[in-house]
Amino acid sequence: MTRHWRPLALLAVIGLGLWLVPVKVVLLWTDALVFLLVGVLTAFVIYMRGKPHLRAPWGQVIRRPLAAASLVVLSAYVVVGLLDSVHFRQQLSPQAGVDQGEAHYSVEVLSLLDLLTTPLRTRLEKSYSAPLAAQLYSKETVTLDDGSTARIYPRLDYGGAHLDDPASQRGNDIAQRSLTALLLGLLAWAALVAVWVAWLARRHGRGFRDELQAILRGKADLPWRSIFATFGVLILFIAVTLKLGLAYHLLGTDKVGNDVLYLSLKSIRTGLVIGTLTTLIMLPFAVLLGIMAGHFRGWVDDVIQYVYTTLSSIPGVLLIAAAILSVQVYIANNPELFETVVERADLRLLFLCMILGITSWTGLCRLLRGETLKLREMEYIQAAQAFGVGNFKIITRHILPNVMHIVLISVVLDFSALVLAEAVLSYVGVGVDPSMVSWGNMINSARLEMAREPVVWWSLIAAFCFMFLLVLAANLFSDAVRDAFDPRTGRG
Repeated sequence: MTRHWRPLALLAVIGLGLWLVPVKVVLLWTDALVFLLVGVLTAFVIYMRGKPHLRAPWGQVIRRPLAAASLVVLSAYVVVGLLDSVHFRQQLSPQAGVDQGEAHYSVEVLSLLDLLTTPLRTRLEKSYSAPLAAQLYSKETVTLDDGSTARIYPRLDYGGAHLDDPASQRGNDIAQRSLTALLLGLLAWAALVAVWVAWLARRHGRGFRDELQAILRGKADLPWRSIFATFGVLILFIAVTLKLGLAYHLLGTDKVGNDVLYLSLKSIRTGLVIGTLTTLIMLPFAVLLGIMAGHFRGWVDDVIQYVYTTLSSIPGVLLIAAAILSVQVYIANNPELFETVVERADLRLLFLCMILGITSWTGLCRLLRGETLKLREMEYIQAAQAFGVGNFKIITRHILPNVMHIVLISVVLDFSALVLAEAVLSYVGVGVDPSMVSWGNMINSARLEMAREPVVWWSLIAAFCFMFLLVLAANLFSDAVRDAFDPRTGRG
């Protein structure tokens, strides 16, 4: 089997495993679109590998250390998002008096990520607890063994439950677990790096030591130092999370006792779906109308300008609010169409992506129109028109390839802006469904707690850090894409 088909083979194995185990696969609309996007990207990579003129710019991108490190971070986010996009309902155990020939399934929709994070998902506390705490964050009146009452910080049911005296043992336990996790993480990282370097040495036909020295001196074909360093930080984070997260609540708990680390990981899929699907929805409008307006000019240009000027004049928040409220009314009037709460929330997420895509294509359309107006006056396009070449061929062969650098950089930058927009929309109440986990809903639920004493700060900080890291990696990667694909930089 060639390596081109390995991602598809992995998806096939996952699908076969879910078919064999007693579960009912739940295919949400956004799940189908996400895996369709994965298939399209896989096909594009296969196609690009046979085209040197396409492979060369991407080679320039991956050779930049910051871009390579950003790609590792983005890949980690994508893996989490894909794991959270495989949904199913578990089969219930048969009960006495119930028809044994008919299978019954739970109303709770789970994902592969939920299975992997079962300890985080199922360990619910009573209310708020600070990161790595062993007690609740607020005092409560409890009855002691002697019958008297006292105001104390009650022990958590799961966080630090293995400690007899948290006040004296917690610090040493956390330090010991952290040191053990760091050592195990370093060993795992060193083993993986050694295996990878050995594979590179075999591929390049030289010794392990020579290959390692080339990597350390920065003389390898790719910036492996940056890739390995970023991968090492990621492995150390996973090791510390596993070691501390199973004994404590690493990032604390929210108002109803949910683990904040689990909520932060679940929010990754929502951010990726909004960033990618919305971008895919806006691209056809922006590319088609922008190039048509600049190439044909005349009444075509006037009509397209009128459309996007009018659309830009409508307050986007009001349009989004109207669309979301219409979806809510439809869902409320047709409850029989949705078996679970997750399906209702997914439909709202899909419509949010659609309305964001419809309202956010105008900026890119203006850029493409201006660039096409300039390209239209170039000698090679005028020569093509003089020789009678059709408009479709001129657009596809001469104009579109020369504006793709604008499209690529706009796609990545718009992805970052849309991830941030979800947080703002959820903050004002017109974002994703309140039952769906997202960074915006985490921030919205945490904002009221910022005024209390003591301040509950960890939900806000956790959502901010996860969102900041994703947006930062996307922006750094987009900078490398711009330098590689923009012919005016002279660096591609």
